[in-house]
Amino acid sequence: MKSTCYARIIEHIEIAPDMYKMVLSAEEIVKSAKVGQFVNIHCKYPGSLLPRPISICEIDPEFNTLTLVYAVLGKGTKALSQMMVGEEVEMIGPLGNGFMIPEDAKDHIVIGGGIGTPPLLELVKQLKGNIEVYLGFRCHPILVKTFEKYGAKVYVATEDGSVGTKGNVMDILKERKHKADMIYSCGPKSMLWAVAKWAAEQEIKAQVSMEERMACGIGACVGCTCKTKKKQDQDWQNKRVCKDGPVFWSDEVIWDD
Repeated sequence: MKSTCYARIIEHIEIAPDMYKMVLSAEEIVKSAKVGQFVNIHCKYPGSLLPRPISICEIDPEFNTLTLVYAVLGKGTKALSQMMVGEEVEMIGPLGNGFMIPEDAKDHIVIGGGIGTPPLLELVKQLKGNIEVYLGFRCHPILVKTFEKYGAKVYVATEDGSVGTKGNVMDILKERKHKADMIYSCGPKSMLWAVAKWAAEQEIKAQVSMEERMACGIGACVGCTCKTKKKQDQDWQNKRVCKDGPVFWSDEVIWDD
């Protein structure tokens, strides 16, 4: 269920260069939000038209707050980063389908890359059992201590080697032997493709949250399609990342298109 609301900013801080954490009072959205969903935020600047999709990082039903973590990538998010505590943000959500957490799963592998890391935090909060988190960044890791606070064992890779292992997240993933009932991942498409191939080799089911450019955020414009396999035959179909996703099973996505 989605609703449009004006959410008041109660915290807004820079947690890494051009990376911001925003906490919003958003009771209506919190009531129905699920792990892995996103919201569309209207970033107001001269000439602005389309809202910006931002994944939900944390959901706090006790205080009716949403935490968002976003990167400044253009005029919209630049304008958003300049908003102050006490101001109100126009947003619509929750949108998308979110992750599915199997009730009988005890061992979990969570894989994040860059700005795909934040939506995995609420997931880790809700998982039960043994949780291993693998995170890859170019240079500035985010949220590592928070993942650890929620009971996960965290492994980090940075491309420049400044923190953790030098390389990408797949390098640290392949270094270890794994036992898992489910893999959950969010990040750039190239990383998700690598995760999908690795999961197939390990014979572990995997869910991937796709990062695609979105326009409307509700499936009307068909501007964020993802090519997927049809269940009935060998044919394919386009699914909308904003409406049918952003989370898909890794083996339903046609990666080499």
